[in-house]
Amino acid sequence: MKRLLHYLKPHPFITIMAPLFKMLEATFELFVPLVVAQMIDVGIAQSDRTYLLKMCFLLIGLGIVGFGFSLTAQYFAAKSAVSAGRAMRSDLFAHINTFSYREIDTVGTSTLINRMTNDVNQVQNGLNMFLRLFLRSPFVVFGAMIMAFTVNLRAAVPFAVTIPVLMAVVFAILLSSMPLYTKVQKQLDRVLLSTRENLLGIRVVRAFARQEEEKARFRDETGALYQKQIFVGKISALLNPLTYVIINLGIVAVLSFGGHQVNEGDLTQGQVIALVNYMSQILTELVKLANLVILLSKALASLSRVNAIFDLSPSITEEGSELSSADSLPKDIPAVSFENVGFAYAGSRKEALQGISFSVMPGETLGIIGGTGSGKTTLANLIPRFYDCTSGTIRLFGQDVKSLSPASIREHVGMVPQKATLFSGSLRDNIRFGKRDATDVEIYQALDTAQARDFVDQKGDGLDLSIQQGGTNLSGGQKQRLTIARALVGQPDILILDDSASALDFATDARLRKAIRENTHTQTVFLISQRVSAIRNADHILVLDDGCPAGYGTHQELLLSSPLYQEICASQSEGKEAYAK
Repeated sequence: MKRLLHYLKPHPFITIMAPLFKMLEATFELFVPLVVAQMIDVGIAQSDRTYLLKMCFLLIGLGIVGFGFSLTAQYFAAKSAVSAGRAMRSDLFAHINTFSYREIDTVGTSTLINRMTNDVNQVQNGLNMFLRLFLRSPFVVFGAMIMAFTVNLRAAVPFAVTIPVLMAVVFAILLSSMPLYTKVQKQLDRVLLSTRENLLGIRVVRAFARQEEEKARFRDETGALYQKQIFVGKISALLNPLTYVIINLGIVAVLSFGGHQVNEGDLTQGQVIALVNYMSQILTELVKLANLVILLSKALASLSRVNAIFDLSPSITEEGSELSSADSLPKDIPAVSFENVGFAYAGSRKEALQGISFSVMPGETLGIIGGTGSGKTTLANLIPRFYDCTSGTIRLFGQDVKSLSPASIREHVGMVPQKATLFSGSLRDNIRFGKRDATDVEIYQALDTAQARDFVDQKGDGLDLSIQQGGTNLSGGQKQRLTIARALVGQPDILILDDSASALDFATDARLRKAIRENTHTQTVFLISQRVSAIRNADHILVLDDGCPAGYGTHQELLLSSPLYQEICASQSEGKEAYAK
């Protein structure tokens, strides 16, 4: 709740004025039964048409003024709630962007999306209704009770009994429904996860004709959500009928008490009508309050989920010293060195990497090869500090990466991930992810090196070529070459190519490797690949086997010393050529 108040502080005036204007509206509403009572006791009883007309104009005036106050209050409440929701969503997005891969892996992408959209919207709607009704409804309820006692003390006794009973019912249902709404939101996370997986993997689902199985899985998830929503809905639905029953019993009691007093002459007919009207006002407001309680239950459950993300501290902070440029350091300092490095993913008992040690000098190329799941990508992710190693030390140009700020590291590291990812927009905008102020000449140079210039020119739009979301209007090889160009345009000191040519044919792959060798003399290059041909000319080759080093040296050295490397070479079409050279 303290965090929510923080988002209301920038707009104190509208946040305070919204409920105050609602109270002013409610004040005028409380006078209506008294005016009606006077119309009955004076205007109708004495057949005074002039008085009746005057009271009618008074009622119309009260309605117009109350309506004006209501519109103003709702405008202020909506503006305050939307402003708070926008700021919360923006801060949550910024906070999520501070997470390392460890936190994102732990929480899950679908959960983060759901909390930034659905949960924040629930909080925003709950805040809007809270500002409009949290003062108005209790004010009308207790104000109507007080006004009833001013009309007649004995006849207002049912009010003193009815209202506490109603409040007990409302709070009992609130306390029972809040934990259930939390379960509903968790199940909504699962539905969103299923939806996201199917939409992103629609081609795979159709390729293996698994539509029916996925439909059945989605039905199971939505069915579970439906059952949870129905269960909590049944509990929440008790509010309205219970409220109506209690209020109508109160009206019966008012009519019974009031009827006897009218016969005794202690109470007028207009006063009885005023008491009934006050009881009806209480009924209306308690129905609103009941709906507000349901909405607040959802909002509080969503707020706790949003707070859980805010309270999750990133394991890698932005603090740290700046990484010195390679040009300003002695040439005998390794660009990257691993010293007995080990790493385990969150929740995993087994280390994905263990005992990794090597050094790569500036301008050298290190090839990394190994079987599927051997830890090649995990090792690559440790260099730009997407993860922190759990044991050992990683140094960039002699500096421990844990002492450096991630932002400064990534200014010197160009990363081409295993999965080629592009964003909607122009080709120019996508390439400038690697360097914000890159000129068209620099972009074309990067495209030439990445062997992407030919197909870009064939498209006819040049750097203004429109890229659809995820690069769906490009082939896999074209996307990979553009992601390589994006990393090259910034001319990083360290370039990491994580199996980034898997979709390229051998001829294009060969031209790409040749261009990278010719244009990256001062860069330290990490080549991660399943192909021996891609890494055989590297200065050093690291062979990984189930997270452990299984060989380190040149291509020729490994052919003599590493059985695993020999096996990998033999399993590929160039096996005999590899041994021959």
